[in-house]
Amino acid sequence: MIFVCGIIGVLSAIAIPRLLMATQIAGSASAIGSMRAINSSELTYALTCGNGFYAPKLTTLGVAPPSSIEAFITPALATGDTVLHSGYLVQLSAAPYAGAPQTCNGLAVGEAGRAFKASADPTTPGNVRYFATNAGGVIYEDVASMFPTIPEVGDPPSGHPLR
Repeated sequence: MIFVCGIIGVLSAIAIPRLLMATQIAGSASAIGSMRAINSSELTYALTCGNGFYAPKLTTLGVAPPSSIEAFITPALATGDTVLHSGYLVQLSAAPYAGAPQTCNGLAVGEAGRAFKASADPTTPGNVRYFATNAGGVIYEDVASMFPTIPEVGDPPSGHPLR
């Protein structure tokens, strides 16, 4: 009986770290997917509803235009302005532009942005894969949060593009 418990203990010691690593890899893949979804949603929003301007918040992308029942982004990413999704904190912002017109889904004059930035920061201790994107459509990765420093257009001061 002690022998069986010992074998179970050894197998657990080997399996648990790999299970945690697999969970982090899956969360990272989901975060990259979230950044792609935001890029796609923002482009669709700008072309069809924002009159060339971008949504300033995730919740704005979650409001369907009057001619559709589908929002610009999945409901899982539109529950708040900052969303916890698959072990990552996902956020989006766009600096309001005074010359932006009213949008088709209710955003008032001057609230939409000329560009945007978004990030996915891990909430799991030990996970050091941070992701960000902006109106350029490129997804970047770094070992620290890029949201405070990534511009709405152009390359961030740190990090590298995902290929």
